[in-house]
Amino acid sequence: MQLLDGKQASSYYRAKILEKIEQLKKTGAPPPRLAAFLIGDNKASAMYVRMKEKACSESGIATRTHILDGQTPESEIIELIKKENADPETAGILVQLPLPKHYDEKKILSFIDPAKDADCFLPQNIGHMFLGDETTVIPCTPLGVMKLLKYYKISVASKEVCIIGRSNIVGKPLAYLMLKENATVTVCHSKTLNLKDVARRADILVAAIGRANMIDASYIKPGAVVVDVGINRIETPDKKQLTCGDCDFDSASKAASWITPVPGGVGPMTIAMLLYNTLYNYVLIKKIDIKMDIEP
Repeated sequence: MQLLDGKQASSYYRAKILEKIEQLKKTGAPPPRLAAFLIGDNKASAMYVRMKEKACSESGIATRTHILDGQTPESEIIELIKKENADPETAGILVQLPLPKHYDEKKILSFIDPAKDADCFLPQNIGHMFLGDETTVIPCTPLGVMKLLKYYKISVASKEVCIIGRSNIVGKPLAYLMLKENATVTVCHSKTLNLKDVARRADILVAAIGRANMIDASYIKPGAVVVDVGINRIETPDKKQLTCGDCDFDSASKAASWITPVPGGVGPMTIAMLLYNTLYNYVLIKKIDIKMDIEP
């Protein structure tokens, strides 16, 4: 068994992004900015935003974070988003989810300019992606999975891929990206019959269901590549909080040829692709002639 080390791969891609930023500076353009919205008192969300700020700083991307309490009126949030839309140096806007339950997430997100949608959450950008439009960003986690596999020279062409999870953020767009690379894709979910039998057919198994330690060796074809997208918090008997994936790593690693750790697998790749999307948006908005290839 070998690790699909997301920290190592993301360091490579972030170095490539920094190279592009240096090229951009030579054109006289200021660095792109990522504007983040942190709303409410969610400790996990605050940690994720800090990680994104740090990654931006290390890659030459400016940041501006709007930290708002959970009682901030929706109208005020929307006005701040509109100001970021109008700022020519802001290339990416993200609203850290989940929001406090009394907010209308769909309504708030709808005010982001599609040209500055760093997460690719907007229907316009998702639609463009599924139609094969090369001038739009791709959701960060699915893109990160594909770039991680490419970094380790694992081809998906002609492979049987099973994705357990059909979310709009991961499962569905990842299925499209796998199909685009000529994989044969099965998307499974809670109503899938004989889930283990379906999963065991896969050359590449992606777990994206949000259930801690669900996938063990019994789901995995011997020698399959396993990508664990899950990030779950569990409490140990001695009351410690641990982060784990959707795979039971100890069990799954005995059957897999390659497997992502959690943490340190897909998570760092998601952040790296957020940086890529922000830069990609900026190059398009400013019409800067820089090739955005970052392949190994």
